[in-house]
Amino acid sequence: MLVGYGRVSTTDQNPALQEDALRSAGCEKLFIEKVSSGKKDRLQLAAALDYVRAGDTLVVWRLDRLARSLDQLIETVEALKKRGIALKSLNEEIDTGTPGGKLIFHIFGSISEFEREIIRERTKAGVVAAKSRGRSGGRPAKLEGERAEHAKNLLSAGTSVSAVARSMGVSRSTVLRATRMLEAQP
Repeated sequence: MLVGYGRVSTTDQNPALQEDALRSAGCEKLFIEKVSSGKKDRLQLAAALDYVRAGDTLVVWRLDRLARSLDQLIETVEALKKRGIALKSLNEEIDTGTPGGKLIFHIFGSISEFEREIIRERTKAGVVAAKSRGRSGGRPAKLEGERAEHAKNLLSAGTSVSAVARSMGVSRSTVLRATRMLEAQP
């Protein structure tokens, strides 16, 4: 059985193009929703994934309708594969139910893994370079130097942590962190 899933990002968009394409492709059951791909709870996608059975094919208009990243897409396809379900994308002309479609999908997976390794290497090199320039990493402190000293003096004078934080435009934890750092200095 062909089961279609379609998604548009906003309520202003119309899913009719996707619905028509999915019906033309022979989908007997459609799951359509209006929700951003960044949302965790995509109810119609969950319903479609629950509905499909071994031997079925989940059909999407484009791969980006199914997942927001290549990693998420590969994870979804692997989960479908374990259940004996194929994925077909109409625009990209990929069908994991065919040997050629499986090959293309494995190539995507390899590229994604390679990209993750390159990013990891660049990050490590960047950290090493920053350390060699004397930078320890992380974002700059919001409360340091004279402002941190002022916060410490206010606390010593009996002002509450909350009042100091409000007056300096920072959080309570920032005030506490800054004063602890001052106390730790020799």
